[in-house]
Amino acid sequence: MHSLDSAFLDKILLSSASASTLRELGAFQGRQELFKRQAPEVLLDLVKAAIIESSESSNRLEGVTAPRERIAALVLKPAEPRNRSEQEIAGYRDSLNLIHESAMEMALTVNVMLQLHSMLYRYHPGGGGRFKMTQNEIIERSHDGSIRVRFTPVTPVATSGAMEELARRYAAAADSQREPLVLIPLTVLDFLCIHPFTDGNGRVGRLITLMLLYHSGHDVGRYISLERVIEESKETYYEALEASSRGWHSAAHDPLPWMSYFWGVVLRAYREFEKRVGTIRGGRGGKTEMVEAAVARRLRPFGIADIEAECPGVSREMVRHVLRGLRADGRLELRGQGRGAQWVPLDG
Repeated sequence: MHSLDSAFLDKILLSSASASTLRELGAFQGRQELFKRQAPEVLLDLVKAAIIESSESSNRLEGVTAPRERIAALVLKPAEPRNRSEQEIAGYRDSLNLIHESAMEMALTVNVMLQLHSMLYRYHPGGGGRFKMTQNEIIERSHDGSIRVRFTPVTPVATSGAMEELARRYAAAADSQREPLVLIPLTVLDFLCIHPFTDGNGRVGRLITLMLLYHSGHDVGRYISLERVIEESKETYYEALEASSRGWHSAAHDPLPWMSYFWGVVLRAYREFEKRVGTIRGGRGGKTEMVEAAVARRLRPFGIADIEAECPGVSREMVRHVLRGLRADGRLELRGQGRGAQWVPLDG
C-alpha cells in the first residue's frame, strides 16, 4: 500500500539501466508472442514442466517438500495427497491452475487473495482464507541456531484495512496507466510487508505475481517456472526484500533493490524460454543441449525423471546418454542403483 501511493510513485526515479531493462522485457514479450504462434505444440510440453517445477519450488522455499515423482503425480494425475506436505503441494497446484486458466478474469481484490490462500489449504483440516489473528515476524535463522528479526509486518488489527488499501491503490495506479512492470513488484512488496496470513504469505505472493504478469501480457510464467528461478536465487531474493522493506512502515523505504531483483527474475525466465524453445525445435544437437542445460540448473542430487520433466520431447535413453557423457567428463557422479539412483553435480 505505501509503495503504491501516488506521491510515492511520483518520487521513484529509474536509472538508465532500469529503463533499458524494461525495454528489454518489452522486446522479449513481443518475441514470445511470435513463438506462441509458430510452435504451439512445443509450448504445451513446457507448460506441464513449469507447473511441476512451480509446485515443487514455491513450496520448497517454505520448507514443504515431497519426492519429485509424488509431485509429478499430484500435479499431472492428480493423485490424492497422503500427508500435510502433499496437501499443501496439491493446494498450490489448484491455485496455480486457477490462475493459468482464469487470470484475465481475476482482479486484485481482497476476496481473490483470500480465495488463493483458501485454495492453498483446501486439503488441510485447518483450512485457509483467513487473515492472521496473532502478530507474525519475518525471521532469519543462522547456522548456529540464533534468530534475527528481518521485518515486523502490519499488526493483525490493521491487516484487513491494509489489504483493502493495497487493492484500492493498485486499481487506482493501474487505471492511471502507470507502467505495469513498476506496479507489479511494488504490489508484491507491499503484500509481503503486510504479511496478512499466519502461513503461506510467500506462496500467495508468488501466485499474485503470476496473475498480475498475466494482466500485463507477460505470461512467460506459464512456460518457465518463476518459482524455480526465485528458489535458485533465494539468497538474493531475501536480501532484496529486506533492503526494500527498511523504512516501509513510514513510506521511507527504497523499492529499487526489490524491483531490480524482480525484473531480473522475469528476464532470466524469458531468456530461458527462448533457449528452451529453440533447443526443442533444433533437432538432435538441440536435445543434447537442452539436457545439459537442465543438468546445469540442478544444485542438488536428482534422478532421471527430474530431467525428463524439464526436457519434453527427449527420450529417456537420450537423457541417459547425455548423463553418461557428463559423468565421463567429470561433471556428474552416479550414486545408488535402480529407481533410487541419484546423479550428483560436481564442482569444477
